[in-house]
Amino acid sequence: MVDTNFNYQRIMAIVAHPDDVDFLMAASAAKWSSEGREINYVLCTSGDTGTSNPEMSTDKLASIREREQRAAADIVGVKEVVFLRYPDNVLQNTISLRKDIVRQIRRLKPEVVVCGNPLTYFSPWGLNHPDHRASAAAALEAVFPSARDYHSFPDLIREGFPPHNVQEVLIEAYSDEEDFIVDVSETFELKISALKMHESQMVKDPARLRQFEEQLRKEYSRIGSKIGVKYAEPFKRVSIF
Repeated sequence: MVDTNFNYQRIMAIVAHPDDVDFLMAASAAKWSSEGREINYVLCTSGDTGTSNPEMSTDKLASIREREQRAAADIVGVKEVVFLRYPDNVLQNTISLRKDIVRQIRRLKPEVVVCGNPLTYFSPWGLNHPDHRASAAAALEAVFPSARDYHSFPDLIREGFPPHNVQEVLIEAYSDEEDFIVDVSETFELKISALKMHESQMVKDPARLRQFEEQLRKEYSRIGSKIGVKYAEPFKRVSIF
């Protein structure tokens, strides 16, 4: 059964790269922020290797992509964007990464965490990036049990970050795996606008850009049709006990 009920006020998205979160949930973020909910993003990397231009330095690209992500977040009403600045393209689900995510969970105290699926190798857009799987695995393991347990990372207690219980996780879902769907008919155009902020990653050919946008509309319209709306974003919903 597909669920559409959502009563939480603080939502955190945890992803690997700039633009990942806009593919994942920008329209939902816009909807929720317009309803007065607090949305925060945590990005594990700054996407510093996301170019085929040998003249572009990784430091410069990271700066560009962070700026693009902040602009995209502003469009959909995100409160804060946190960059953990791990190296791009070699992200691993390490204890260090988990600890850094736990710190942000304990600091910002989300009721719900949104992340990718650590088991997904394929998506409607092609092969899934290994950093996506690593960030998703780290996010889930940070949520449970590390953010919750007092004796996990005791130095975080000394930093002033006591345990925090996340109540639910929304995991990226495709191929009819979703059991929670967000009606984003009124905010889908903001998702498109947010994605267009990532100019360093967009193809420059106008025809290919139109094709890309049409593909997005087709996919999210397909999801929307399951609950009788124009556009929707899909997730797998997991409660934390």
